[in-house]
Amino acid sequence: MKCPFCGFEESKVIDSRPSEDSIRRRRECLSCGGRFTTFEVLETTPLVVVKKDKSRQPFDRNKLLRSVMKACAKRPVPLEVLEQMVNEVEQYYMSALIREVNSTDLGELVMEKLREIDLVAYVRFASVYREFSDLQQFTDELKQLKRRK
Repeated sequence: MKCPFCGFEESKVIDSRPSEDSIRRRRECLSCGGRFTTFEVLETTPLVVVKKDKSRQPFDRNKLLRSVMKACAKRPVPLEVLEQMVNEVEQYYMSALIREVNSTDLGELVMEKLREIDLVAYVRFASVYREFSDLQQFTDELKQLKRRK
């Protein structure tokens, strides 16, 4: 591990603690004595999203987080709740050992979780995800929401 202060390539681990999905290590450079923190993440087989056009893309948790943040814009939903939701979605597929997921299934799972968090955000996300083209589709979705409550 290169020291960020002097570039020396040897350091010793002073402290090691598990973090959410990584290991946090506090290190000390053996040359200059500078201390810095590193995070080690377990490398796993990546999750692949199969798009509607049958193309494949690696799952991008940041892209998903950005899209749910847009749906929750100006809503009283804390960022931590959205980050937790994205973690849950990713963990769902990883723990089920699913390596490829259809974007349709992914979107449905996200909408399910958003429905529990904030109904306005759910409708916003659904309008983009399901490509609502007119007011009638919005109205139909709202009627379905009322029936579920």
